This record gives sequence, structure tokens and C-alpha cells, in this order.
Amino acid sequence: MPASSNAPTNQAVGTATGRIVEAVTEAPVAGATVRVVGQDVAVQSDAAGRFTLRGIRVGIVTIEVRRLGFAAVRRGDIAVSPAKPAELTIVLQPIDVQLDVVTVRPEAFPARMPAATPVSTQRYDAEEVRRQPGAQEDVLRAISIAPGVGVTSAARNDIVVRGGAPFENLFVVDNIEVPNINHFGSQGSTGGPISLINIRFIESATISAGGFGARLGDRTSSATTLTLREGNRERVAGELNVAATQVGAVLEGPLGKHASFLANVRQSYLDLLFKAIGLSFIPRYTDATAKVTWRPSSTDAVSVLAIGARGTITFDNSTDSARVNNSEVLAPAQDQYFSGLTWKHLMARGVVATTLGRTWTRYVTAQRDSLLVPILASRSTEGENSLRTDVTVLAARGLEIEAGTIFKYASTLRYDATLAGFTRRDADGTPQPLNVDTNFTALRNGTYAQASWQVAPRVRLSGGLRGDWYGFLDNAVRVAPRLSASVLLREGTTVSLSGGRYWQAPSYIWLVGDPLNAQRLRPFRADQLVAGVTQLVGGDLKVQFEVYGKRYGDYPARRFRPQAVLSPSGFDDATTDIPFGLEPLESTGTGRTYGAELFLQKKLGASPFYGQLSASVNRTRFTGINGASTRGAFDTPVLANGVMGWRPNARWEVALRVRGSSGLPFTPFVDEGTLAGTLDFARYNTERISTFLAADVRVDRRFVVAGRQFIAFLDLQNVTNRANAVAPRWNPRLRRTEPNASVGLLPSIGLNFEF
Repeated sequence: MPASSNAPTNQAVGTATGRIVEAVTEAPVAGATVRVVGQDVAVQSDAAGRFTLRGIRVGIVTIEVRRLGFAAVRRGDIAVSPAKPAELTIVLQPIDVQLDVVTVRPEAFPARMPAATPVSTQRYDAEEVRRQPGAQEDVLRAISIAPGVGVTSAARNDIVVRGGAPFENLFVVDNIEVPNINHFGSQGSTGGPISLINIRFIESATISAGGFGARLGDRTSSATTLTLREGNRERVAGELNVAATQVGAVLEGPLGKHASFLANVRQSYLDLLFKAIGLSFIPRYTDATAKVTWRPSSTDAVSVLAIGARGTITFDNSTDSARVNNSEVLAPAQDQYFSGLTWKHLMARGVVATTLGRTWTRYVTAQRDSLLVPILASRSTEGENSLRTDVTVLAARGLEIEAGTIFKYASTLRYDATLAGFTRRDADGTPQPLNVDTNFTALRNGTYAQASWQVAPRVRLSGGLRGDWYGFLDNAVRVAPRLSASVLLREGTTVSLSGGRYWQAPSYIWLVGDPLNAQRLRPFRADQLVAGVTQLVGGDLKVQFEVYGKRYGDYPARRFRPQAVLSPSGFDDATTDIPFGLEPLESTGTGRTYGAELFLQKKLGASPFYGQLSASVNRTRFTGINGASTRGAFDTPVLANGVMGWRPNARWEVALRVRGSSGLPFTPFVDEGTLAGTLDFARYNTERISTFLAADVRVDRRFVVAGRQFIAFLDLQNVTNRANAVAPRWNPRLRRTEPNASVGLLPSIGLNFEF
């Protein structure tokens, strides 16, 4: 069905193409009416579920989809360009048209949450991620506004979810579980300074802060699923972009009749900026991404994804002062890639997806003192292959069954590390230098089954069971039950309850920190319970309130630091504490966290305003080997995030983000004697950084020149120029503790050209 358009002849127009699929089986939905809200542009999807909307006025638009037997959907924040067609996938939820609880008006939020993520889950679409103030073109910084999510510092993107350490977070990119998606990532954890995934490749980002189903495992805190978009199938198009720290180029388009490609390369210019302002610490990174999608039939799709990155750090040691400053910096050079081949096949009443994946990272980490004598020298390689299959079947009316398995074989685990004794002291203060050179392999499997049953028109139950086998941990087997229930009290109001057990294996590098770690460490667990109520108002406003509790067991505890459990985020200086878990550990730690969250989200709709507000109160406590309960390293009693945006017309957009939180706990330094400059674990986490408060502003302006679109933006991070405190630093020259703070106002500009 051709599109119609009443756009003025001098008005720039663009195209949106895509697919309409059914939520459970992913079957194409034919005959759905697809229209652009506020414009006379509409089509119907064809037998393959595909549609093409032409003649759309350029800007940010909302698309509405209706089909008898499905809940109507409104998808906002769709960027339409005169040069590059927008490629979309819109999911419809089947409904019983006879039910009195059916909502006929289109909703910006899903009619019901997926069985895999029934509670504590927020989804952000491409434009919501891209335009986030202060995100620095980083998808992890963009989604850190979700409720219950905090950050460790303004300089990093480690996310802290409901008091859990960053290593407790799972990241899945196009069905590939990736250990770390960052340049200069923290080994054994998940954070870093900046993501290596181009934010313009994101189709959607979904973060579940807890209570997720049996399909997702091997993490005890959260699960983030990043879905990368397909290249458009209309014509070859591209982008050139300059951002605060990098330049990049994107090219996409059709490959024959049934395939498309999407490719990108980015290069940082941080080295030029750091040299210009006289810093002696000089990072540089490059990354590239390629994705090809082939749909040979209406029931099959094959996609190939490859992402590679290189990061290097060099030092200017030409002066004594530079050498002293550089002696406090741990430098992580890093090469990495991850790739996957996915085949998805639609069955009569279901879908099966199989992914063959590979992740590989080489870490070369070093730190030297002011005389250039090595303090830490570590060279390690981690390469892992994975094969996973997931099957979803609509077994009967109202009964959905999911099952799957994933095998992981770490074929390359090589570690060569040397750590000076004065940085690795035991509980008595005796230096214990480390010199390890080892390699091993690891095999594991996770298998699950889950059933979701619409018991009654207003009641849905879900139950699942997951089993994980860890061949490299003395063939340990762990079982994790998951249960959830949701009740629709009245139209738009849902009460949910979810609970379950979650297991996680220790990071590979932790196993080499001591000869006995492989025997002492076991998978650790978290038992979670989440209860909440969600109210949808007017189709584009969601109000959500949740309470939660987590109880940890078998958590990795530190033998050299009996007061503490292992809780690293990023390591900036190996002289202040033992890095990467390279120390004796044992699985005897326990912990608990509990809290409450309030979340409001307004999607962009008929009103030119959008935004979200979240506020949470929570507490986190952990117990180490000595049996004393202390504050968790990421205990944040009060946390609040707010975003408000205004889009008055198709050309301008202004957004404000405000973040506030209680300061994180920290351990003070020993200030005298032979141990001066080391952390005083007798006072473990007894101090707290002052309150964090920051506001970021972003202004976007779109131009159309000769049929091509330019997007210019100004991003003002920490616009109030507040010097937010971070943990104090030790001055080795003056032998004293000094206050430390993050940077103040950080302005940046960006330009994106689409052709």
C-alpha cells in the first residue's frame, strides 16, 4: 500500500522502513496499519510484516501501529532524516479482543512485560539513548539514569545497581554475553571510562535491575540487553560525526534484495587534547563495528556481528614532576573483539535462535614508580567461545514456554603478573609479592526452562528453573528457581511480585591471585525479592513504585583484608590497594541490601515535553572473614536522577539532567609509620564522601541543507561547575592525605552529518 503525503513541496522529507512482529513468536504481522502521528502518511504491513513510510516531514516523529487482535502501540522518538532511512522493528502484543480489560488507545509502554524481565525493567529506544545530556556518546552513561542505578565516579561508566558491585552486572549484545564492553575496561569487572559500542548503532537498551527470569544468568545484580539495529534496505547512506572525544564514520545500506549492512569506525583524539592541556598521561583508542543481516525467507534471519577495539596509554616522563604524577597511575592498554553469528528461525507457534559467539581481550597493564621501577606488570589474555540456543513456544492459549542452553569454553586464559610486595601486604602488614605465570581453560554450561501462564484475564504467573555447571570450579552445580506474578487491578494498574536465586562464577583473574584460590572460591549467590506497583496514565506516562531485598552468600572475601569483601570498580593506583583480585580469596562473605524506589517516566508524545524522575532509598551491608558487618563499598542511602526535555519544533531540542546521591563510603589512609599511604582497613568504609550533585545540559539543533541533514549539539556537563568530591588521595611527596575532586564544568560540542 503506497504512502500518501500532504507535505509542502519545499518541506524536506524522509523515509522510515521496518518490520512488525508478534511479541512471543516474532512472527511477521501482516495487515497492520502504520501511520505517522500528525501527518497524512500511512501504510499497511505486507505479508512479511514489512512497511515503508515515505514523504515523512523531517524531524522526530511518532509512529502508531494498529492491528485487530493486538494491543495498539505508539513508538515515539523516531529520527527521520532526508538522507538516511530510519530502520525500525515494532513489536505487537496479542490480546483477546473479547476481554473487557483491553485498552483500545495506543500506548507508549508495552501492554505487559516480557516473562524474562517482569519487574524492575526499563527500556530506552535509540533517540532516548542518543540525546542524553552528559552521556558523552556512551550507552552505559545514558542508561545510568534508570531507577536504582548509580555510578562510581564522573570519570567512569561503572554502574552500581541496588548496592551491587559493577562485576555483578550482565551485558548481552545481540545475544552475545560480553564480559566488558569498554575501552580500558577494568579486568574482572564490567566498567571503564567509555563504551566501545557506537551509540548510533543502538536500537534499544533494556536494563533490568533485578528479579529477571531464568533465561538470564551468571550475574547476581542486573542484566542489560543491547540490541543493535540493522542497516537500512532502501539505499546506501552514511554519517560523519565529531564528538567531544572522537571522530567517526558510519556507512549502511542494502546488500542485494534480502540483506543489509552496517559499518562504523571511530578514532579518539584524546591524545591531542591531553597534550594540549599539558597532561603527561595520554590515552588513545580506536574501534570498528560491522553487522550484516540476511533474511532469505520470511521465517529465517541470519546476522553476523563483529566489534573490535584497541586502546593504548603512553606517558610523558620527561620531567621529575611528570614521573611522580605518572607513578600514581595504573595504565591499562587493551586490545579486544567480540563477534557472533546468529540464526533465527520462526516456527508455526514459536521461534528458535542459535548464536555462536567469541569474546577475546588482551590486557597489558603497568605501573611504575617515579624512578620508572615496575610496581605492577601484568599481561593477560582471555578468550572465550560460546554456543547458545533459545526456544520460545506459544504452547497453548495464554501459555508461553521458553527453554535454552548456553555452553562457554574459555580456550585461552593466560596470566603473567608481577606485583611488588609493598602493594600486596597481608593482614599483619608483611609484604607478599606476587609473581605468577600460568594458563588454563574453563568450561561451563547454563540450561533453563520457564513457563508463563495467563491464568485469568487479569492474572499472569511465571516460573522458571535454571541450572549452571562450572567445570573449572571442581564441577560445581548450582540450581536457581525463579517465580513471578502480576495482577492487573484495573486498567493501567498492575501489581507485581518476583523472587528467585541468582548465581555467579568468580572472574577468571581472581583464580590466579593465590595458588589456593581455585580451591577456595565457589560460585556466589544472591536471593532477590521484588514487589511493585505500576500505573500507566494517558498512554505516555508511567509511575512505578518498588521495594526490594537481596541477600548474598558465598561472596568472595579477602584474606589479606579480613574486614572486606571483594568489591573493585576501577583501579587508578595499585599502590593504594591490591588490584584485580590478585590476592588470597575465599567464598565466606555475606551481605544484604534493601530499599525502595519511585520512578516516573513521560515519553515524548502530543506534548513537546518528556522526562523521567527516579528516587531511591537503600542500604547495603557486607560481612567479611572477621565476621563484622560493615557498609558495602557501594552503599548509597539516597539516590536521585531526573531528566527533562523540551522539543518545541523539528529543529530544536533542549534537555537537562540532574543527578544527586549520598557519597560513597571510603577507607581512610594510614597517615604515619611504615604503612603510611596504604588504606587503613581497621577503619574500613568508616568515612563517606560528601554528597554528589551535578547538572548537565544539552542543546541540539537540526539543519537541512541541499537534502542533507546536519545535527549540531552543545553538551555542558556539570553546568554549575560544582567540584564534587571523590575519595581522598595520598600525596607521596608530602606524605599526607589530600582532598580530591572531579572536574568542574566540562563543555563539549558535536556535529553529525548524514548523507
